[in-house]
Amino acid sequence: MVGTRPEVIKMAPVILALQGSNWAQVRVIATAQHRGLLDQALADFGIVPDLDLDLMQENQTLAGLTSRLIARLDQVLADEAPDFVFAQGDTTTVFATGLCCFYRDIPFGHVEAGLRTHQRRLPFPEEMNRVFASYLATLHFAPTEAARRHLLAEGVAEQTIHLTGNTVIDALHYQVARSEDVVLPLTPGLRTVLVTAHRRESFGAPLEEICAALRELVQGHPDIEVLFPVHPNPNSGGRVRERLADVERIVLVDALDYRHFVAAMQRCHLILTDSGGVQEEAPALGKPVLVLREQTERPEAVDAGVVRLVGHDRALIVAAAGRLLDDPQAYADMARGVSPYGDGHAAGRIVAAVRALLFPDADLPS
Repeated sequence: MVGTRPEVIKMAPVILALQGSNWAQVRVIATAQHRGLLDQALADFGIVPDLDLDLMQENQTLAGLTSRLIARLDQVLADEAPDFVFAQGDTTTVFATGLCCFYRDIPFGHVEAGLRTHQRRLPFPEEMNRVFASYLATLHFAPTEAARRHLLAEGVAEQTIHLTGNTVIDALHYQVARSEDVVLPLTPGLRTVLVTAHRRESFGAPLEEICAALRELVQGHPDIEVLFPVHPNPNSGGRVRERLADVERIVLVDALDYRHFVAAMQRCHLILTDSGGVQEEAPALGKPVLVLREQTERPEAVDAGVVRLVGHDRALIVAAAGRLLDDPQAYADMARGVSPYGDGHAAGRIVAAVRALLFPDADLPS
């Protein structure tokens, strides 16, 4: 089951690995919790859904989306009668998938299990979605040792937890090999600051602070250019365009497909983001990341010194970014290419664990 762009990116390596096996028949179900960005990501990996539920509605509420998901996914499970179901991450699609699988007693595998902030509304609704998914899952694919420990602390049976690494590193390696010919709207001779901001917790006053900080950064640093792929959600993208469309050296573009975004990460100097996935990807490319959030469920890169939490305060964002732009040693200390999230072989470990569950007594080739 996939519903959003990040889910596709992180599930694509698993889907491709299963499709390349000789024991699994794969059915990809798209809920289209996010419509345009989902389609974009599917195309990036050459994946065509077998069934598209097309559930997204304009200005949808979480309650409305959840109710539609449960009704439709329950019918899909009844019709398809799968032996195993995957979902990834912490979206409403993941929670609804786990719940419907539980109701029908179908084994459910949670990819990227065990991430926690231990604050139920940070991020909202993701923290509770992933907690619920952990109580519903049959197999838990933990991306890091810290995630594994979180699951154990919550009483998850150790034999159901598999430490796999994060599939986003698999996806990143796949797209890096395809990004050399990508053309981006970058000005030669300027250092690029790549920015993304789209989470619900950034809506309103936090986004106003982020926009004000970007204005101040370009005014104080004539040798930089901000590249800001704008999310289609009007609560984020609409406000960003209102505040920054007229600012020199801030380039607003529509949301990039994953191949172009990987190329942008490779070519930029510094990244400011509220994205969870970017916190995992950018360190592997040697790019410092300032996280525009108050909490993160991905502390490994923070502990490694290659990601830093700066929150939403304008002054703090400007000070942290300014230091990295002005102090070569501070920049070098963060731009070390440390990747605490995996080695690019997570999908193979996940597929092997499912194969062992479904065929415990068989000696099957992969």
